[in-house]
Amino acid sequence: MPSETSPLQPEHWNLITQITPQLNRDQSLWLSGYFAGVAGIGGAGSAGSAIALTAPAAIAKPKLTILYGTESGNAEKLAFSMGKTANKSNFKATVTSMADAKPADLAKAENLLIVISTWGEGDPPDNATSYYEAFMSDAMPRLEGVRYSVCGLGDTSYSDFCKMGNDFDSRLEKLGAERIHPRADCDVDYSETFNHWFKGVMMALDKVAASCYNDAPQARLMSSPAASPYGKENPYTTQLLEKIVLNGTGSAKEVLHIELALDPAHISYEAGDALGILPVNRAAVIEAVLQATGLSSSAPLGEKTLGEALAHDFDITTLAPLIVDKYNAVVQNPELKKLLDEPDKAALKEWIEGRHLIDLLDTYPYQGWTAETFTSILRKLAPRLYSIASSPKAHDDQVHLTVAAVRYNTHGRDRIGVCSCYLADEVQVGDSVRVYLHQNNNFRLPPSDDTPILMIGPGTGIAPFRAFIEERSARGAKGKSWLFFGDQHYSYDFLYQLEWIEHMESGALTELSLAFSRDQPEKVYVQHRLLERGAEVYQWMEDGAYIYVCGDASRMAKDVQQALIQIISEHGGKTPEEAKAYLDSLRKAKRYQRDVY
Repeated sequence: MPSETSPLQPEHWNLITQITPQLNRDQSLWLSGYFAGVAGIGGAGSAGSAIALTAPAAIAKPKLTILYGTESGNAEKLAFSMGKTANKSNFKATVTSMADAKPADLAKAENLLIVISTWGEGDPPDNATSYYEAFMSDAMPRLEGVRYSVCGLGDTSYSDFCKMGNDFDSRLEKLGAERIHPRADCDVDYSETFNHWFKGVMMALDKVAASCYNDAPQARLMSSPAASPYGKENPYTTQLLEKIVLNGTGSAKEVLHIELALDPAHISYEAGDALGILPVNRAAVIEAVLQATGLSSSAPLGEKTLGEALAHDFDITTLAPLIVDKYNAVVQNPELKKLLDEPDKAALKEWIEGRHLIDLLDTYPYQGWTAETFTSILRKLAPRLYSIASSPKAHDDQVHLTVAAVRYNTHGRDRIGVCSCYLADEVQVGDSVRVYLHQNNNFRLPPSDDTPILMIGPGTGIAPFRAFIEERSARGAKGKSWLFFGDQHYSYDFLYQLEWIEHMESGALTELSLAFSRDQPEKVYVQHRLLERGAEVYQWMEDGAYIYVCGDASRMAKDVQQALIQIISEHGGKTPEEAKAYLDSLRKAKRYQRDVY
């Protein structure tokens, strides 16, 4: 009810109390000006005269630039989430990929947030390579007056954990920008660290907005925009429909074609997307860890038993320097301390190579563990992403994957891939699997079905191209398509061979170039086939073709990129530097896309 001194009637007061909580700052300011105009405050209006109702001039929101560098799409997703939250608040936010930005433009930025992943051993992600080179060059202008904070995404199993975040943070400081909130370094399970960082960032930015509005910052709830009901934190439970070994008898490989049920009402995907699989640790691995630690599977751990937690929640395989460091903080082993104390950690890295957590437990045993202490040194069990190998237009209630089962022996122990062998050995037809969709907006077919596409995907890198051709076939696309595929043996390892032959016969696939490395004395790979057809490949580029690469990042993708640069140089009459710039221009135009791992 209005106070005794209020001139408002009860019904007017009720209306005000209903609408006020729904208004943001700008709307409240506008209404205050509106009612001032109605009352004639500051104007020449008098009772009975017409009053011109003009809203007060809008107060300009401070600008916020959000830049992202991404390989798998996580940084992109977080950047757009940040942008939506900031725009609902007191900022005018723009979200830009580093592939579409110029470092020199940062001099015009007022407030800057960067979220960037580190790829492999300290490399920038694919869409940020050119930006990073320019940003670290001597040509960068000074950035005094720019306020910033950086969030790095990485993986502690790599020695150069979050190197890109560190590099950008340090470089911005050297260029004179003002850090308004400390950098965050996020591991594979990044949600908690990112949310804590973003909350701190927005509190710091609130002070900036308050100075612009000449007002105190207002408390508000920090939340991400509404997401689909199923995701990484809330996986969708599906059913395994089919599992087929694609390799012939005699192959050294074990590649599986996996079919999973998928209700489009719950999860819908596009060709180029990936599917996240939440694996379960193998019972034999759990038992070995329990024996080495002296812990009981039935020991309570929160609302679960230790055995249940080790099966679903913790990575009990990966061994990384950070794990060893946490381990010895408890164990206090003199020999392990010596390895950890070496400045360059070279001996530690050499010892870790090829070993798992069980090797650490057996080599440097300790029997004083509790369930809580032991799990405190472990990383969370991360989902694994697999490129989707099907088009929803061809399989409207299914999703297909192409998975290589990882099996090898090092240091006298048989090793397995946690997720690939979970799918290969543990999950049978009819069993449940927990999954979530991972959109990959950086790996998409061209907007026009008339555009030619050139696909390079050896081994399981063929997966998204099966989806691409199924999609284009279903759409009746007229654009040419050329697939470069390679593996070890034609007779054993030609994945989806009959399907490619059918696509060639139907015209959905125009060209097919094959490289089987073990079928002749000299090794032949896809990059060699590219070079052999270099003149035609270059002509496809000139004709507007989109180029796609999928597969191993450490060797294949680098060799293919070098082959493309060589083709551009030789057949385009360009210097190596000009050829690299040409390929970079294709990347910026989204005509050179990679899905590498």
